[in-house]
Amino acid sequence: MRNVDAAGLGIGDDHPPRIMGVLNVSEESPYDPSVYDDPGEAATYVDEELIGEGADIVDVGLESANKDLDVLSAEQELARLDTAVETLESTSGDAVWSIETRYHEVADEALSRGFDMVNDICGFADPEMPRVCSEHDVAVSKMASPPDLERPGAIEDVDDIYEALSMNGFTDKTILDPAFGGWSAEKTHEDDRETFHRLREFRGYSRPLLVSINRKSFLKTIAGRSTEEALPVSLAATSMAVERGAHVVRTHDVAETRDAALVGAEFARDRYRSGGATQGDRSAAESAVVRTFELSGLDDPAVGALRAATAGPDAPAAAFALGDPNRELRETTPSATDGGDRTADDAPAAGHRGLLIGTPTALSAVRDDVSGVSGDLDAVLDEIGRHGR
Repeated sequence: MRNVDAAGLGIGDDHPPRIMGVLNVSEESPYDPSVYDDPGEAATYVDEELIGEGADIVDVGLESANKDLDVLSAEQELARLDTAVETLESTSGDAVWSIETRYHEVADEALSRGFDMVNDICGFADPEMPRVCSEHDVAVSKMASPPDLERPGAIEDVDDIYEALSMNGFTDKTILDPAFGGWSAEKTHEDDRETFHRLREFRGYSRPLLVSINRKSFLKTIAGRSTEEALPVSLAATSMAVERGAHVVRTHDVAETRDAALVGAEFARDRYRSGGATQGDRSAAESAVVRTFELSGLDDPAVGALRAATAGPDAPAAAFALGDPNRELRETTPSATDGGDRTADDAPAAGHRGLLIGTPTALSAVRDDVSGVSGDLDAVLDEIGRHGR
C-alpha cells in the first residue's frame, strides 16, 4: 500500500485514520452547521469545531455538488475563493487545508494562495487537474466520476467505479474516493450499500482510500432516521469503513467520527491474505498464446487489485472476471505447462474465485501493477509467471 504525504501529514496503512472536517462557503450547501460566508465566523468554526475537535484536514467547499442545482463555472468558484483564503489565514489551529473543486484553474489558484491539497469531486474529468497537482507536489483526492464536469460521482454501476477511478491516471499522491451519495437520479441506496460492502476491493489500487459517508441517505434509510438523527448510523458505518481499509473519513461531526474511526482501526483484521491458482491455456491466432488461470482464495483487496489492473483504456490486454460464488470450484488436472502436480493438500483457501485471462506479456503487466498488495497474491502471480513463460 502506497502511503501519501499530504503537506507533512501521513496517510495510508502506516498511519492512523485521518479525519477530514468540512467547511462550506456556499449558501447552497445542504448541511447548515458547516456553512459560513463570513471569514471571521468561519475561522472560529474551524478552530473550535473542526481542528479543536481533532480534524487533521479541513476541506473547503466553494459550491454545493447537489445534482438538482446548477453547476458553477470556474470563474464563479474563483470569485468565492477569497472567503476561503481569508478563513485559512485567520485560523490559529494546525491542519492540512484542502480545496474541493472540479476545475484545475481553481485548484491552481488555491494552492498558490496557501491550500495544501485538492479534493477533486469529478475525479480528473478535467484532464489538467493531475498536472496541476503534480506541479504543486500536493495530495489529491480523486472521486469516482464519469468524464463529465457537470456530473460528479454519477456512477450507477458499482463495477464501473474501477474505470472511473482509472480515468486520466494518477499522481504520485492520489487518494481514491469511491463516491458515496446521491450524485445522480439513477444511483440508488442499494448501489451505495453494495459499494460499501465491497470497499476492501478498492484497496487493490494500493492507494489510500477516502470515504464521505457522514449522514448519507443510504445509511439513514436503514434505521429510518432524518439527517439530524443520523449521527449514530454514521458512526457505526465509520468504524466499519476503517476496519475495511478506509484511511480518511470526511465528516461534519469531527469529534464523534474521530472516536469511531479509532475503534475501527483498533479492530481492523489482517488485510493481506490470498490463495492459489490453477491454470489452463489455449492458442490464439497468429501464434499468440492466451493463458487462462482460475484463481481461488482471493480476498477483497486481491479482487480489487486485479479489477483495477485490468480496467480502463490504458490497461494491458488482460481480463479478470469474478466467479459465481454459488458454483463449486472445478477441479482441474494439471497439464505439462502447469509446472507440476497439484495434490489434495494444495486445495485452495476459502475466498473469492475468478478467471484471469491474457497473453504472457499482458499478465506480466498485471503482476507489476498489483505487486505488493499482499505477499500471498504476489506468490500466486509469481507462479502464474512461471506457467506463462
